[in-house]
Amino acid sequence: QVQLVESGGGLVQPGGSLRLSCAASGSIISVLALGWYRQAPGNQRELVASLSSGNNTNYADAVKGRFTISRDKGKNTWYLQMNDLKPEDTTVYYCDATIVAVGDPNSRSYWGQGTQVTVSS
Repeated sequence: QVQLVESGGGLVQPGGSLRLSCAASGSIISVLALGWYRQAPGNQRELVASLSSGNNTNYADAVKGRFTISRDKGKNTWYLQMNDLKPEDTTVYYCDATIVAVGDPNSRSYWGQGTQVTVSS
């Protein structure tokens, strides 16, 4: 069974920084594409940043230049470094990964439980 566990959310003042982490555990053969999403109440979940298996990155326009996605392959962990945070960044953030697991011939998408980020003075 594969699990994704997020950490690093919290309360920060405008202009501050946070680093979110997402750790994948379980019977993992390989982690393919991965990403970070966010979802405000009443809104659809939106892509914040993604990292492909070929190390290509993609960012939402709202976070370009402020957020950076990265990965520690050896630990099956990836990160979202968030700088210059704004009140409009306040919401729940989710990590997602396409993973090939032991006993499953197909890659599947797995989600973390979500972590709250609040940007407020």
